Amino acid sequence: MSVLIRPATLSDLPELTAWNAAMAWETEHKRLHPPTLERGIAAVFEQPRRGFYLVAEDDGEALGSLLVTYEWSDWRCGDFWWIQSVYVIPAARRRGVFRALYAAVEQRAAEAGAVGLRLYVETENARAQGTYEGLGMQRCHYVMYEAMLADSA
Repeated sequence: MSVLIRPATLSDLPELTAWNAAMAWETEHKRLHPPTLERGIAAVFEQPRRGFYLVAEDDGEALGSLLVTYEWSDWRCGDFWWIQSVYVIPAARRRGVFRALYAAVEQRAAEAGAVGLRLYVETENARAQGTYEGLGMQRCHYVMYEAMLADSA
């Protein structure tokens, strides 16, 4: 398989929406509200400061995607790039699609002067954790907390 990585465009919105919904169901058994999800994805294209999506393709067929967002680190005077909303279609899993997406993010981040890459993973998702460790990522010592301030549908 020859995987091409390209920036997503608004024409990818239907697939990005479907893939995000599928990922939420597969990883958390959470059903997302499609109109809210679609608006959330479109907002990334409307304001690039929020981040960007990459899409993996093979021979013109979209196989998966991910979202990159930014976190400013005052300690390091630079941005961490967060990898989020990772999805690879079932038929393309374990075939190097995420590895290609990750390599593209890593290269772009280095060229942009980012200080590092981060992502979060479900505590029970051992397969994904093994994939990330295989790419050289290390488990960090932080535990994540959240407080929702608005109805997230």
